[in-house]
Amino acid sequence: MGRQGNRLAPLAVRGAALNPIHYRSPVASAQVKSCILLAGLMTEGATTVTEPSLSRDHSERMLRAFGADLTVDPDTCSVTVHGPATLTGQTIIVPGDISSAAFWLVAGAITPGSDLVVENVGINPTRTGILDALQAMEVNITLENCREVTGEPVADLRVRSSSLKAAQFSGEIIPRMIDEIPILAIAPCLPKVPR
Repeated sequence: MGRQGNRLAPLAVRGAALNPIHYRSPVASAQVKSCILLAGLMTEGATTVTEPSLSRDHSERMLRAFGADLTVDPDTCSVTVHGPATLTGQTIIVPGDISSAAFWLVAGAITPGSDLVVENVGINPTRTGILDALQAMEVNITLENCREVTGEPVADLRVRSSSLKAAQFSGEIIPRMIDEIPILAIAPCLPKVPR
C-alpha cells in the first residue's frame, strides 16, 4: 500500500503466508524461475516451475550448495523445491562470466598471432552456446584446468588466432548464448586471420 490513498510511493508490502504452486511458464526464464523457487523455500510443501525448455540453472546449483531440497526433471523441464527450508551459508567463489569472456575470446580469435588464456570462467552447460558456436566456426579454442567451484563447472579458456568459417545457428543453442550474439555477429565481419 502507498501514501495518500495508496497512490504514492514509497510502497509498503504486508506479508502473508505463501502457498506452494506449480507454475507453468510460457517462456524459459531463469529470473522468473529463481523468484518462484526462492518464494517456494518459504512454503509448506513442493513448489514447481515448468518451462518450455530448461533455462540457466545457476540458482538451482547455488540453492543445492546451501542445502535446499531441490529436484530437477530434465524430461519435463521442471524444477521443484521443498519448503520450508533452512539454508546454511557457504563460502563461495563466483567464477568469471562467460558473457564477458566472449569479447576476449572473439578478440583472440581474430587477432593475428594471438594466444590468449581467459582464466576461471564459468562453463555451466546452460551457458556454453558461445563455445559451441566458436568451435563450429573453427576457432582454435580449448578448455584447460577444468574443475568445479561451488557447484559450478569452471575452466581456463585458451583461444588462438583462427581463420573463422561461416556458420548458421538456430534452435536450442540460442538460449545458451543469447547474451553473446552481438559479439559473435561481429566476428565474421572482420577479415580472415592467417593461421
